[in-house]
Amino acid sequence: MHDAAPLSASKKCPHCGFWSSWQQKSDDTCQRCGQLLDPVRNRSEQAREQEGKEPLPQFMLLEIKPEDQGVVRFFKQIIRGGQLAFAATVSFILWFLTLAAG
Repeated sequence: MHDAAPLSASKKCPHCGFWSSWQQKSDDTCQRCGQLLDPVRNRSEQAREQEGKEPLPQFMLLEIKPEDQGVVRFFKQIIRGGQLAFAATVSFILWFLTLAAG
């Protein structure tokens, strides 16, 4: 029985052309020049993270005011639940189509 070395990956630096070990993370840097090995993916992940921190726009959810009466609040809650269910359904469909596309 022999000890096999774990598989390792390498990536060619887009800046200097040096092949560096690559852990397939967006913040991996070149061993020679220190630049990012995948700057496009890094920017994409940072933008996605920033978008996730932003609150939902007000037009997306029906506003329930404290001065609304009980019946009005009840129906607004039902409408808001429908809005959230619709958004979740659309998100799931988009996720599934993206997954199916590869």
